[in-house]
Amino acid sequence: MPPYCLLGKDYATILPMRERRVTRFRLRGSPLCAVVLMTGAVALAGCGGANGSESAAGASMVSSRPAGADASGTVWLCRPGLGDDPCTSSLATTSIPATGPRTVTTPVAAGDSSFDCFYVYPTVSTQSTDNANLTIQSGEIGAAIAQASPFSPYCRVWAPMYRQRTEQSLAKGLGNDRTADDIAYQSVLAGWKDYLTHYNDHRPVIFIGHSQGAAMLIRLLESQIDPNSTLRSRMVTAIIAGGNVAVPLGQDVGSTFKHIPLCTSGAQTSCVIAYSTFPKRPPADSLFGRPGQGVSLQSGQTAKVGVQVACTNPAALGGGAATLDPLFLTATMPPPAPSVATPWVSYPGLYTAQCRDEGGASWLQVNSEPSAGDARPVVAESLGPQWGYHLEDINLTLGNLLADVSLQERAYTAIHA
Repeated sequence: MPPYCLLGKDYATILPMRERRVTRFRLRGSPLCAVVLMTGAVALAGCGGANGSESAAGASMVSSRPAGADASGTVWLCRPGLGDDPCTSSLATTSIPATGPRTVTTPVAAGDSSFDCFYVYPTVSTQSTDNANLTIQSGEIGAAIAQASPFSPYCRVWAPMYRQRTEQSLAKGLGNDRTADDIAYQSVLAGWKDYLTHYNDHRPVIFIGHSQGAAMLIRLLESQIDPNSTLRSRMVTAIIAGGNVAVPLGQDVGSTFKHIPLCTSGAQTSCVIAYSTFPKRPPADSLFGRPGQGVSLQSGQTAKVGVQVACTNPAALGGGAATLDPLFLTATMPPPAPSVATPWVSYPGLYTAQCRDEGGASWLQVNSEPSAGDARPVVAESLGPQWGYHLEDINLTLGNLLADVSLQERAYTAIHA
């Protein structure tokens, strides 16, 4: 764990909800710094190495709200009608181009959307046990704000708390504790069954998961959706970032899922958008982008021969290179933070992306494309080459994912009219 220093920045005025979220950026010519949001409106910045976890702060520094279960025992991090719902937080966004005027947009959550989103969050728990309990803490709240809340204009977001493997547990190694993995999955499965039985009401669903959440979502889709034609017909799309969905070499379906293909068009539904972001080819020991290792082991995928990790470019589902539309929480920007009054900031034209398949790895290659004098911050491999841009998988492509979901919802409506 690197040393930390107080930045003295009051983020409560920017993000009033209780949260903890880590985002690491590299400013041109500056050292790596981690920015952590916490209750109490202070931020900690660590300059130097990383400890290999998806978030970094002591458990004593997180806040929580009591776990109130519904009649079926599910504790909901996000759900329609929930007070203090992190998935319906403000989405006001300032767009900062390389040159020219800034613009502000204010998307609003669509409380009466005919679509639902089912979100499974990544590894955020700093609890000392192998599996987390169901108390909602700031890590889960921060992840929901950063990854799920932007989808609220397109769907009603449902996110169950689950007994995920904690950072402490995963530090022992991915795939080395099948019991802990199963406890986590059974908890997600229980939340899904509760939602499906009591709340879904035959509504179409968008699935969203990242990292450990993606691994849990892979298992859920594999066991519950893929073999069930009725549920497949209600699946609009699944966003599985940093989860290592596997397909046969050169194919769009098979291996992980027998019936659910990769998405190749915004007019396609009942398909999967899957990728992991890197600035270059993942190393041989990478946790993402290579089959049968790393995060693959969390979803029980051990095959290495005849398969590859799936890659779909959210900015160009049909293939090829395209410009990304990233969205980041303003308060997670390193100093000098952008002087904006909105909780979100976007950097149009700063990144391009293209799926690459080379040397046994498949990944979404993300390149920064700054113009001369462009001082906007760019992401870094803050946890090392094994991780690539993993912490930013969702936010680097978020605007593109929202556009994909919008197109797929229209396609779904037309198909089922």
